[in-house]
Order: sequence, then structure tokens, then C-alpha cells
Amino acid sequence: MGDDIPLAFSSPPGTPRRILLVDSDEAFGNVLQEVLGEARYCIHQTITPEAAVVEVSNGEIDAILLNLDCGKENAFRYLLRAASELLVAPPLISFGWGQHRSSALELFQDGVVDFLEQPLDIQELRFALNRACRRADMARELAAAQRMLKSNRVEGLLGNSKSMVRVADMIHKVAGVYTTVLITGESGTGKEVVANAIHHISARDKKPFVAFSVCSFPESLIDDELFGHERGAFTGASQSRRGRFEEANGGTIFIDEIGDLALPLQAKLLRVLQERKIERLGSNLQHAVDVRVICATNRNLEQMVREGTFREDLYFRISVVKIHLSPLRERSEDIPLLAEYFLKMFARIHKKQHRNMTPGFLSALSRHGWPGNVRELQNVIERSLVLANGHDRLGVDDLPPELQGLSVSDDLPKGSFHEAVKGFKRELVRSALAVHGGNKLKAAKELGISRCYLHRLLNQLHVPGLEEEAELQDLGVIVDEEETIGSGATLPASARVV
Repeated sequence: MGDDIPLAFSSPPGTPRRILLVDSDEAFGNVLQEVLGEARYCIHQTITPEAAVVEVSNGEIDAILLNLDCGKENAFRYLLRAASELLVAPPLISFGWGQHRSSALELFQDGVVDFLEQPLDIQELRFALNRACRRADMARELAAAQRMLKSNRVEGLLGNSKSMVRVADMIHKVAGVYTTVLITGESGTGKEVVANAIHHISARDKKPFVAFSVCSFPESLIDDELFGHERGAFTGASQSRRGRFEEANGGTIFIDEIGDLALPLQAKLLRVLQERKIERLGSNLQHAVDVRVICATNRNLEQMVREGTFREDLYFRISVVKIHLSPLRERSEDIPLLAEYFLKMFARIHKKQHRNMTPGFLSALSRHGWPGNVRELQNVIERSLVLANGHDRLGVDDLPPELQGLSVSDDLPKGSFHEAVKGFKRELVRSALAVHGGNKLKAAKELGISRCYLHRLLNQLHVPGLEEEAELQDLGVIVDEEETIGSGATLPASARVV
């Protein structure tokens, strides 16, 4: 499951963050440690990118600080590849003098997340490290969630909602033990799917899985269906017949709608569960059966016990473990995943072209109450695909009439969301610069971003009168703050931070 893949170091609360500094000037590491503070960061230094690869492979790094003066571009890319092979790659921040900006921009495509110019502004460095560590933390949390979902994934069971993750966890826990299971939930929530999953990930998966629905047979035939009969047991019984319990021997029997079982048959089923033996109709002989029993119902069995319509002793016998399936309306976040699955399935079955779904189509699915749950959603997707017009996406017009009124329009302006976000960013930047009289360093600090990132924003957002100045600074020409250090210049370690 990937447990042998190195995982980036996750520091407990209060533990200093481990920062790997790649810089040929050993004294610089001591200066950085002093100015950053041991309580927050622990600087570990290597003098070459090649040496840093060994440290990275140990998987105990929160972020990497790479001096672009200390190696060649191929060595940097080798380090980036080594970091990317970790399950959670530590963010890499590069820094250097102005002439390295073009190299830094090329490395952004390979995984560098930030570039800082020397001399390093200590406040800007702290901002960059804070962002990098938060990014690493979020990546670890996402990886942990994905590992949990992967380890709990059950074939045929779709959904990433909390309730479905809990169901998957329960399935894995009960599959390996020999006990009865009661699955509850509204009609159409997938109770048989869960029962099937329990069987197929258990040690009984090579033996039969037999499903039986109490509602599918008249009461007079259920005894025969479950337990079988001997020849001559009744008129027309010309030969012996095995019941569902014997057919499931060694495997699993799934009894659906157990709440509709008549009281006399409840008593017989209880005896079978206690003794693990069945008697066919017309016989006094007992046949031993090794069957795992899973029951399901959409009825309130506790209420039925209180009303005297369901045996209390049978209820306790079948509900050693209970798994409840939430209705689809309570886990609407699973609807797009289920819809996409059914869309692909029916496109294959009906030999139709696979289509995407418009925002309006999905919004209607999310707003519907789904009284028929997953089964109803399955029917809606199949109907929409079969009756769809010639366009390449399922839209509002392809929905059943009762769902069409729930949708937002499919005719929203393209790019409206991104334009709105871009405008919001533009106003934030403009406001911060106005408050600080155009001082970009102070504006960046107020916004919680690096000055380098602010320069990029100015170019991307086209803030009138400011993007030209930012372009000059992106080329290493400092307009109003400090002078560029020429190529090949050297400074003592203490002069490389301000």
C-alpha cells in the first residue's frame, strides 16, 4: 500500500521545522540559524545538491532552501527528482542574485515553489518558509486521507463522504470474522452491494454468495425456498430440493427485507442460527450448514420488537454487527462520483458515446431529494443517456421533467468564476499598494506573500501603471529599493541577509 515509500517528516506541534539548506558557504547556515531562531526552525546544511539528495531520501525534511550559486542546473533537477519520489515531496525554495532569476523560472516547471533574491530579506524568508511548511502539512494530510480511502476501498461501493468511509471501514472489520451482520437503510441505498462486498473480501469469497429477498415470494413458499423439501413433502414434490441455506454452504446467505418475515418463520430461522442445522420440509433429519448470515431491512426492527411483530431474540441474534447506509440526500457530495460511474457503465452497455455532464445537469442532481436513493439516480442517468440529444454533454434538457426545474442555467458566461477571482485579487493588490504608498515590500508583507510573488501578480493582473515597473524588477532591475549585485560578486555570510 505504499508503506515502503519514504514519507516526508511530520513534526509534532512545537517541534522545530527541519529545513535543508543547500549552500556551499557553511558559515551562512549558522547565520540563518541565528536569525531564524532555533525554536521555530532547525537548519541542516549540505554544500552540494548531490549531497542533499542523500538527506532528502531519508524523508525527514519539511522544506528545502537551494542556493542557485552552488551547483549546475542538472544537479538541481536531480535533487528535484529525488524529492518528487517521496510520497510527500518537501517544497523547494530557491534563492540567488538577480542574474539567476531566469534559471529559477525554468526550475518552477520542475517543482520549485518560490524564488527569493539575495540579499535575503529575513521577513520575506520567514513568510516563504511558513508557506512551504503549511503546504507540506496539507500535502501530508491529503496523502494520509488518500491512503485511508485506498486501504478502505471496496469494490462496487462508491463514495468519499464520511458516512461511506465509515461503511467501508466496517466492511473491512467484519469481513474477517464469523458473525451475523444487519444492514439497515432506505430502499435503494445499496444494502446488497455491502453484503456482497463483505463476502468477497472475506475468506469465504471462493464459496457461494446467495441472495434471497423475503418480499419476492409468498409467505407459503418462503420455508421451502430457504430450507428446501424432501420428495413427497407436498403435492407436486416429485424430487428432493435443496434450499438457499444448503446452496450457500461454506459461503454467505443474504436475506433481504428480514422485517417482512412472518413470526413462525422467524422462530425457525432463529433455531437455524443457533444450531447451524436445517430441516427440509417433509423430513425430521437435520443437515449441518456452515453459512455466514447477513440480513438487511428498511424497517425499524427495534420498533417492531416493541410492537411484538418481530422476535426480540432473533433481532439480537442477527444484529451482532449493524451497518447503516445513509440515504443519498444526506451524502450529496457522492452524487457526481456515482453519476459519472453510471454514465460510463450505461455508455458501455448501450454502446453509446460517453458524455460529460454540464454544471446545470449536476446541480439538478445535487438538489433533488432522491427518495429512491442510488437506484433512482441510476435510472435517471440511464434514461438521460438513452434519450439524450446529439450534443456531447448531458444538459438540463436531458433530465426527467421533474428534475429540470431544480437546475441552475447551463448558459453561465464562460470564465466568469476566474474573472471574478482575478478581479478580487486585483483589488486586494491595488488596495495594499495604496495603503503603503506604492511600497511593494510593505504591501507584500500585509498580504502575507513574498515580494517576488507580488511582482508576478502585478504582471498577471495588469494593474494599471504598475506592471511595467514589475517587469523591470522581474528582470533583476531594482527600481526603488536596492541595487542589483553584479554577476560573480561575493559577500560575507552576514551580508547575505537583511
